[in-house]
Amino acid sequence: MAEKSLLKPTEECGIKVHIGSLIGDELRRQRRPAAWLAQEINCDRTNVYKILRKGSIDTELLCRISVALDHDFFVALQHFCGFVKPHRHE
Repeated sequence: MAEKSLLKPTEECGIKVHIGSLIGDELRRQRRPAAWLAQEINCDRTNVYKILRKGSIDTELLCRISVALDHDFFVALQHFCGFVKPHRHE
């Protein structure tokens, strides 16, 4: 029997997370320009601006951005979706 997913999709939990905004907020917090991020993730600066406008992005790209900014955006997404790990009884 397949195990039921513990993380609910955004549509089910009623919270719409705009990942581009989260990335943009972190860039501003670190006072880093889009050109810096573009260099870190090996893309053009205009692509970074496109990423910042997107509501969702590929997980591999999000991983590269998380490493570049030293910020775990996957944890942020879990938080915004209301994901809480269940307590395991031993």
